[in-house]
Amino acid sequence: MRPIFLSIIASALAITAAHADERQFDAKLVSQAILPANTMVDAPNDAPEHLKTSGKFTTPDRKRAEGMGTVPGKDGARLTGLSMPFQGQPLQGFSGIKAIGDGTYWTLSDNGFGSKFNSPDAMLMLHHVAFDWDKGVVDRRETIFLRDPDRKVPFPIVMEGSDSRYLTGSDFDVESIQPVEDGFWLGEEFGPYLVKVSRDGKVTDVVPTMVGDIAVRSPDNPAIGLPANPSLKNPAFNLKRSGGFEGLAQSKDGSKLYALLEGPLFGEDGTVEKVDGMPALRIIEFNVADKAWTGRSWLYPLSAGGEAIGDFNMIDATTALVIERDNGAGTAAKACADPKAPKADCFEAPSKHKRIYKIEMSDAEVGKAARKIGYIDLMKIADPDGKKRQGGGDGYYDMPFVTIENVDVVDATHIIVGNDNNLPFSAGRAVDRADDTEFVVLEVGDFLKAR
Repeated sequence: MRPIFLSIIASALAITAAHADERQFDAKLVSQAILPANTMVDAPNDAPEHLKTSGKFTTPDRKRAEGMGTVPGKDGARLTGLSMPFQGQPLQGFSGIKAIGDGTYWTLSDNGFGSKFNSPDAMLMLHHVAFDWDKGVVDRRETIFLRDPDRKVPFPIVMEGSDSRYLTGSDFDVESIQPVEDGFWLGEEFGPYLVKVSRDGKVTDVVPTMVGDIAVRSPDNPAIGLPANPSLKNPAFNLKRSGGFEGLAQSKDGSKLYALLEGPLFGEDGTVEKVDGMPALRIIEFNVADKAWTGRSWLYPLSAGGEAIGDFNMIDATTALVIERDNGAGTAAKACADPKAPKADCFEAPSKHKRIYKIEMSDAEVGKAARKIGYIDLMKIADPDGKKRQGGGDGYYDMPFVTIENVDVVDATHIIVGNDNNLPFSAGRAVDRADDTEFVVLEVGDFLKAR
């Protein structure tokens, strides 16, 4: 195996994006459904007592919180109105969605409370959901808890010695989902890995990430450890924390997966892959039958103002939807007067760049930049028919959330979009209240037809 740092970055820096000026397309709100923030689900009956409550290790010093509701949730300087630990598991952090053709969807909860270190009691879950758009509610039809009874995970898990061996947010940070005939493929951030689970949630495969013959590792990879002496150089990794597989798409024939990193890869000199001077993220192709990376990849160049991606799904054989975002939350109308002195009644860094891009990633672009065809602006969604139940203003709807991590095609003219509410830490809809999970259907016919 070659060294973990990328020798290909030097050539990637010179790549020029093959796209014209970005085009903006209109979007109209059709429906909205809301899952209240404070929605919990009980752990399975056979789960250890440790998992019957969650959020016990979210104190600043990671000492166990003994009393329920004794650790306030905060978004920067702002209290969100919910406190940990919780009785049960939060039904939150929806981070990837896939339509299955019957009007229902599969989605998943990500690692729990935001990091590997504070989530050892957050259970990993997949959810089968439907929506009553007339009533504006989310119908959770089934929840699958992930587990490793056959010891397929190649490193120690939090519940290593338990009989049930349920997985937690300190084992994996699952962020994206693709249902298949015999289960689900999941994109994960800590390794990063591709993780395969059966229909009942048992791990069957854990696949490390490769770009060609180069290993891709984040600082949370279990193979990475700190040196014993602080004067020594830290071990090598080439992906930032929380930079793994935020997006996972599947080819229309089911033969390939396309795993999209959230962060750019780093070279030995600390530079990152770029296209036209902008950081570029890798889309890496995976052969499902062989359970192996094909060696082919594309670059996804971030646009000015973009800092990360949120979800990724194919439209057809060569085009796809990608959520691109900044790290802001809230609206400019309630921005803090001095961002360097944030207060509890204003947004420190309001949302500016919340978009869904349509891209083309054909054979001609392999090894090059995917072509950005155009985008819709999630801060400027037309609502002429008054379909919104919350958010926005007169004649429009907006999504001023720090993380928007669900998008898929509904039909030839509509898409579904949803936020990840990072319970109880994100408050973008209001300065003092934890975000609900909001799902919307948008009419975007011209956008989906664009070439």
